[in-house]
Amino acid sequence: MPPARLPLLVIATTLTLSACGGPPAGAPAEPGTAVENCGRTVRVTEPLRRAVALNQGSAEVMLALGLADRMVGTATWTDPVLPELAEANAKVPRLAENRPSLERVLEAEPDFVAASFESVLGTGGVATRDRFEELGVATYLSPTDCGAKDNSGDGDGVRTTALSVDDVYREIRDLARLFAVEARGEEVVAGLQRRLAAATEGLDASGATVLYWFANSESPYLAGCCGAPGVITRALGARNVFDDTGEEWPQVNWETVVERDPAVLVIGDLTRRSQTAESAAAKIGFLESNPVTSRMRAVREKRYVPLSGQALNPTMRTVEGVERVAEALRRFGPLG
Repeated sequence: MPPARLPLLVIATTLTLSACGGPPAGAPAEPGTAVENCGRTVRVTEPLRRAVALNQGSAEVMLALGLADRMVGTATWTDPVLPELAEANAKVPRLAENRPSLERVLEAEPDFVAASFESVLGTGGVATRDRFEELGVATYLSPTDCGAKDNSGDGDGVRTTALSVDDVYREIRDLARLFAVEARGEEVVAGLQRRLAAATEGLDASGATVLYWFANSESPYLAGCCGAPGVITRALGARNVFDDTGEEWPQVNWETVVERDPAVLVIGDLTRRSQTAESAAAKIGFLESNPVTSRMRAVREKRYVPLSGQALNPTMRTVEGVERVAEALRRFGPLG
């Protein structure tokens, strides 16, 4: 297809040596606004008006910032949108339920694309950042997926430093700055901070061992130490039984899981259909019928905590993950 119409705004994105980050919160947005993002400087000289979010996490941040009228597409969804964002989300075209083609994205004539994962905004994904920028489209990658995370392998990446909830807040503030809605960005961050504090207040989960299962029953994807489940576990003072690996979502055999015998199973409740055992109901059915997994104490005592895929990914809904796991641990009682 012919190249996309170049947007009217002028955007310069250059390589730098800096790590993920951004300017101080509350700095004024004006022509020439820039943020440092995953080794690049993203600079905007005109208001952004035609944004595409390539992942649900990025889409929900933009919607929470009140940017629906400046969005021309979203893609790659694992769950229903947050109820409070449903009305705004209905106004934005869904380009694809899963990963869209570059051609489909360019048909929307974007001036800006954002993604939660390098696998989507990189080699083998929709297109690389360089390719989009050659077409005059600015790009932004969530700081939760760069910096101290190696995405060069075949899996979901390996972390050398644990993800922090501050990385999620940085994404919100960066996007708020680029779209000149800094005050709204601070409101969103403050709301998440209040919820996190309330969820963990007075909770002692130091005796609880937890396993996080995202998807796939034959060779399950289970959380390593340091991604979004690590944020949840550390906030609650519990322990992930696979905290000895920096892989984001290693595939582990069930025999090893049974040996580690977690007290609580946090299970992805997904609505997509790309792996086996996507929904929580399908996962529980497998666990209780399989002769190996049915021996685990968490299965025998039905200590399950269903979470959305977005709560298990490094997004603003990770705070929802803290809330739901905290509520369940209080209900289960002492687990030491």
